[in-house]
Amino acid sequence: MNTVLAEQTWTTSAKHFIGSRRNLLIGGEWVPAASGKTFAVFDPAYGREIARVAEADVEDVNRAVEAARKAFEGGPWSRMTASERGRMLWKLAELIEARTDELAEIESIDNGKPLSVARVADLPLSVDLLRYHAGWATKVRGTTMEIPGSYLAYTLREPIGVVAAIIPWNFPLLMAVWKLAPALAVGCTVVLKLAEQTPLSGLRLGELIQEAGFPPGTVNILAGFGETAGAALAAHNGVDKIAFTGSTEVGKLIVRAAADNLKKVTLELGGKSPTVVFADADLNAAIPGVSTSIFFNHGQCCVAGSRLYAHEKVFDQVVEGVASAARKIKLGPGLNADSEMGPLVSQEQYKRVSDYIQSGSNEGARVVVGGQGSVREKGYFIRPTVLTNVSSDMTVVREEIFGPVLVATPFKDNDIEAIAREANDTIYGLAANVWTSDIAVAHLMAKRIRAGTVWVNCTTVLDPALPFGGYKQSGWGRENSEFVIDEYTELKTIVAALKTKQ
Repeated sequence: MNTVLAEQTWTTSAKHFIGSRRNLLIGGEWVPAASGKTFAVFDPAYGREIARVAEADVEDVNRAVEAARKAFEGGPWSRMTASERGRMLWKLAELIEARTDELAEIESIDNGKPLSVARVADLPLSVDLLRYHAGWATKVRGTTMEIPGSYLAYTLREPIGVVAAIIPWNFPLLMAVWKLAPALAVGCTVVLKLAEQTPLSGLRLGELIQEAGFPPGTVNILAGFGETAGAALAAHNGVDKIAFTGSTEVGKLIVRAAADNLKKVTLELGGKSPTVVFADADLNAAIPGVSTSIFFNHGQCCVAGSRLYAHEKVFDQVVEGVASAARKIKLGPGLNADSEMGPLVSQEQYKRVSDYIQSGSNEGARVVVGGQGSVREKGYFIRPTVLTNVSSDMTVVREEIFGPVLVATPFKDNDIEAIAREANDTIYGLAANVWTSDIAVAHLMAKRIRAGTVWVNCTTVLDPALPFGGYKQSGWGRENSEFVIDEYTELKTIVAALKTKQ
């Protein structure tokens, strides 16, 4: 495309990849969609089309599932040793690491996030995840147990089969690896459905998967829309498990579609995470922490600390500190060297966040900083926003905005039970942040908050060894750590009678 080729700030490798029409990876081959249809991919920093990608539909899903089934049941992947699987994951990690700059640039152009963020967060975490799960490949094991009588009783952990992984657009490459690494480590095969807003890094990942030597059909990659390709995958009887990350609303649709053959489902869904700042907190650490929690990745983060509860003694200081940080954030295209916050991912997301800010104002919230209004002539940019004078019945307090919008509420005393009730007053339960210098208060709050992760005097600390997932409508199951192995395996019990010949 002329617009791509004319963009002088793109490197040659990223320009070449993005500027070429991209197909689907099915059974080890890059193929067009069965329908021949393609869809446009947009650069959110400028609102312009930068690429066209094959649009997967039901027939493409059928072909991809068939290829994954063949690879699982009779192909080289099913005969490969655990050690060989681990080495392949490690090789893929090396290939990604060697291409950090190229992949970070593709991610920045496609998603809008600053190049600096993609380099230090998305790419290193993806590499770490692959290496971590490469180590687990040889450590999936069963147990033996003693039961009455002359029997040998033991268990086996076996790969669940064909996994349909459906990922979101906020961390496209990382979320692809987040699903692929554990599934492949235990011996499953995968059909990966990329988000239609951000398919490019996932398709480049497919090329690296081939370069690493994964057998055909082990990983199949589709780009397409949730209503068509995603729905077909969720309902497909040839799929043994759905691994989904996305909104709670879509997660519920996934569950309904998966019910027909009772396939296993794990869900990492939305959040409305509370941040609690006590009067004795170290504000020099808490204020930057509150800011990072809500403004990282433009607030397009499921664990974003979007609800602030601060003691009235420090409330004004915390709010002004966060507002001051928000005013200093440099908005711009992700590839700009000085950009600290890029655009939202799409026009749809821009309108969604803008409408929430307007809703808050209409319901009586005070805009301390940010708010609506054009930031740049082009692109989907939203100012980091802080709202006060909010109440628990307001839409901006109850619903996930998925943008850089913080709602702030003071509390009067250190009644842990009352504060925890307010923090828990949400349908979600993904994460929370607690800031205090009293270690007893910290642990009591952590125990009472119903969330999958509670960060104390820190925020958004992620590591492959840490279980990740939510309570309530934030999801089912856990990602990462040793516990994710359970999500991609079946547990088989074997009992054999032991009799000696007479």
